[in-house]
Amino acid sequence: MTTVNDILSILAATAPLATQESYDNAGLQIGDPNMNTDKALITLDVTEDVVDEAIAKSCQLIVSHHPLIFRPLKNLVPTTATQKTAIKIVRSGMALISMHTNLDNSFYGVNHILAETLCLSNIKILQPTSGTLLKLVVYVPTSHCEDLRQALFDAGCGTIGAYDECSFGVNGKGSFRASQGTNPFVGKIGERHYEDEVAIATILPAHRLACTVEAIRAAHPYEEPAYDIFRLDNDDPTTGAGMTGTLCNDMTEDEFLAHVSQKLNAHCLRHNATTGRTIRKVAICGGSGAFLAQQAARAGADAYVTADIKYHDFADTDKLLLVDAGHFETEQFAKHLLKDIIIKKIPNFAALISERSHNPIHYFVK
Repeated sequence: MTTVNDILSILAATAPLATQESYDNAGLQIGDPNMNTDKALITLDVTEDVVDEAIAKSCQLIVSHHPLIFRPLKNLVPTTATQKTAIKIVRSGMALISMHTNLDNSFYGVNHILAETLCLSNIKILQPTSGTLLKLVVYVPTSHCEDLRQALFDAGCGTIGAYDECSFGVNGKGSFRASQGTNPFVGKIGERHYEDEVAIATILPAHRLACTVEAIRAAHPYEEPAYDIFRLDNDDPTTGAGMTGTLCNDMTEDEFLAHVSQKLNAHCLRHNATTGRTIRKVAICGGSGAFLAQQAARAGADAYVTADIKYHDFADTDKLLLVDAGHFETEQFAKHLLKDIIIKKIPNFAALISERSHNPIHYFVK
């Protein structure tokens, strides 16, 4: 039987909780992680209507993109919409998982599916994270080198950009002396021993460190494996904010705006002044991405599509076509992404897309 924690682990494999922003509150928000579940309702936002829908459809779990509990709650009384919704979830016995900025920051997250929807290719992270990669050097007898190398790759080590299973080995001779009470793999207690070893160097994201150490201890023949860990300043090209990509064909600004409107079903686009530029390279960021506008310009983008842009952001940006396509419109595909991640691992799991998750912003057209 699948548990709530199983679903959380599946989602976190694509969008690790460690990659969420410091202000965020992604993960299990309500409920028992060990509760069994065979049906979940997938939604962008969690509202009372969505909870009612989940109850009506006999779901034990709700999975959302936007967290219900974003700011700390001082009490749980039916005063605000958030409190009322949380109380209803607790009373129903359901659980709630939210995957927010960790899903935004994942290479295969919200921005990737947005890029695909806009028909972009050559997709890359716009602002990669830095300081989140580690270098590992582990020393192993030559006889067990390949077994340990494979264990490291299985634990998530060795990915550099579009390449995986990356490592480097240096042959050498290690020495050690086993103390009384030990059970050495080779050598005699109390005598210095020399062994032909390989120093395997590889790279890993910091959030994979614990499971990597477990993998080393499971695959290494020594009682006390020797390894070194170094924090790197390198950018992580698989994690970060926003994305860039290229259109298959050049577009005029008006053609591009029509393209965005049609692909996102966005009936109202806000943008800065058009200047007759040609649009080929496009930057994107689902949700509130005004903070990346200058980064998009520096990346050589001809246009930047995001949401929640302020008045002065439009006025201060003239190096590219700045397009506010709406928060809901740029993140609406997160529901389908979350569903796909789950059923790819558990095909028979009932992951239902909410029918009551709608854009909270309405437009008046004169």
